[in-house]
Amino acid sequence: MIKENVGELLAELPDGVEVVAAAKTRTPEEVLEAVQAGIKIIGENYVKEAKEAYELVGKRAKWHFIGTFQKHNVRRKVLEIFDMIESVDSLEIAREIDRRCAQIGKIMPILIEVNSGREPQKSGVLPEDVEQLVREISGLRNIKVMGLMTMGPRFGNPEDSRPYFVETRRIFEKIKGLELPDVEMRYLSMGMTNSYKVALEEGANMIRIGTKIFGERD
Repeated sequence: MIKENVGELLAELPDGVEVVAAAKTRTPEEVLEAVQAGIKIIGENYVKEAKEAYELVGKRAKWHFIGTFQKHNVRRKVLEIFDMIESVDSLEIAREIDRRCAQIGKIMPILIEVNSGREPQKSGVLPEDVEQLVREISGLRNIKVMGLMTMGPRFGNPEDSRPYFVETRRIFEKIKGLELPDVEMRYLSMGMTNSYKVALEEGANMIRIGTKIFGERD
């Protein structure tokens, strides 16, 4: 099933769109099957699950951290596994990542998570604070801002997500136009299984897909 799902998804996407397979609660064997079917990026919410899957899959895929990134997550093994952290939402976290990456000689690509819906239960930077945070992070030597990420509602009418995506795209384009040093606004990560088609219409070039690849969670 996973192989067929991946094939259908990849066949319908426009050129230049990258798929992050959202592997939350999935087994290492399921993750490996997705990679063998053509998935190139695995997105993990939890460090423990990432380590278990990494032991089986290794460098056959790139690894993105897509969950809430907290200070206790910033450990050497974590930073060695992940190729990008998509959910940085504070200068404090950015500085800790920068400090730890300096110790292992790594420059960590990151995305800034935007709370475009201003939802108190969600992490992320409020839209009006994104530019300032990017400016502050741009001075760190072992971290590189590569774009923005936002969530949007997980369920309901996909059209409900459109204002979230429009707002995030607007911020993305504004920051891109500033041409800040050591900031490369390459990725706009928006849209999940329920909303990725709307996200693509609004300029996403990275989507995070779980259910459409792996099926419903048990």
